[in-house]
Amino acid sequence: MTHVFLGLGSNLNREKNILAGLIALKNKFGNLTCSRVYESESVGFKGSHFYNLVVSMQTELSLSDLSEAIKKIEDDHGRVRTGPKYRPRTLDIDILTYGDFVGVEAGIEIPRAEITKNAFVLLPLSEIAPKELHPCLKKSYADLWASYDQKAQALWKIDLP
Repeated sequence: MTHVFLGLGSNLNREKNILAGLIALKNKFGNLTCSRVYESESVGFKGSHFYNLVVSMQTELSLSDLSEAIKKIEDDHGRVRTGPKYRPRTLDIDILTYGDFVGVEAGIEIPRAEITKNAFVLLPLSEIAPKELHPCLKKSYADLWASYDQKAQALWKIDLP
């Protein structure tokens, strides 16, 4: 089994799509550990605010098979893959880490650069895995969050059922 962290986001029917995405992940992979949900402004385009969270889980799938399974979940929830890269999303699921793997496989760069660039990834990751080390930086997610410019991106905690 490989331990992975996933980042989930939605800015279209946010609550419905985040909850549906979590149910689909639980049905496919079993137990999930979930961070709190945060609201944040869109990054890279003008659009409605996103809901974001990070999920920890175990999988027996290879990285490329995991990516395909996640794409299917996104597609099943109305994900549109045509048009500009930065655009509104029904459901966006990113593989943040895949065990200790560092590199590019099947076009997927692991660990994702967004971990250290975006508060809406790093804060929830530091909540559910504060002592876990970033695979490249060898610093804990709690330490990375403590040194992050926390005024750079505003986040608001959201209560979902």
